[in-house]
Parts: sequence; C-alpha cells; structure tokens
Amino acid sequence: MEHLGIFFALLGTVLAVLMSGIGSAMGVSLAGQAASGVVAEDPQKFGKVLILQLLPGTQGMYGLIVGFMALSNLNMVGGGSPSEISLVKGLSYFAACLPMALVGLWSAIHQAKVTVSSINLLAKQPDQLSKAVIFSAMVETYAIFATLVSILSIAGVANIK
Repeated sequence: MEHLGIFFALLGTVLAVLMSGIGSAMGVSLAGQAASGVVAEDPQKFGKVLILQLLPGTQGMYGLIVGFMALSNLNMVGGGSPSEISLVKGLSYFAACLPMALVGLWSAIHQAKVTVSSINLLAKQPDQLSKAVIFSAMVETYAIFATLVSILSIAGVANIK
C-alpha cells in the first residue's frame, strides 16, 4: 500500500507516452499508405506527401514531453530515486496525464484520416499543399490543448503536499 502513489503516477505517465505513441504510429502508418500510392503514380510528389505523413506523428512527441515532465517531477530522470508520494498525489499525476493519453491517441488517428484525404487532394491538385496542411493541422489543435492541460496540471500537482 505504501507505494500506490508512485504506482499511479507512473501509470499515468506511461499511458500518456504509450497511448499518444500508439496513435501516432497508427496515424503515420495510415498516411504513409496513402502517400505511397501517390508516390507510386508520381514520384515528384514525394516531398509534399511526406510533410503530410509526418503530421500525425506529433502527438507521440507531445506525449513524450508530458512523460518527461512527469518523470522529472517524480525525480526519476537522470538516475534519481523516485520520491515517495501520497496516494492522492499519485492519483493526481495520473489524472494530469489523462488528457494527453486520451486526446493524443484519438487526435492522431483522426488527424491521419484527414491527412489521407489531404494526400488524395494532392494527388489530383498538387498546388493545394497549403490547404491540405491546414486541414490536417486543425485536428492538431486539440492535441496541443491536451498537452497544455497535462503540462499545467503536472506543474500544479508538484505543489500538492
């Protein structure tokens, strides 16, 4: 029972990294499949579709940032030994990581779906890259919001006694 606080804090941290990473892997995969089809028809479009394929991968980076911040607050970065924390504080870290975990997963998958459509747009109208990027970036906005909420929440949890 004495280590439940650190357990829940680490569980939240792992979920933020894991779920946003899974979403990004799935998203980059879906976009890459569409991009490969376009490049098979016209290799000149590689650079444009590559930009779009990379967009669903950002959620994984956001999850990693949230994870490092939580681990740093728990004194687990750089070989430190974890701080003993209360169950309430551990559950608070868990809750603070949830926005990134859930929104990171779902936004990457849905961003990939928009990106696939945007890649199809580029297949037919290669001069529409900026519009295609904007369509995909709109979904990104929510991943950024979730990242900010998780970061601010983690910072707040650090102040709980």
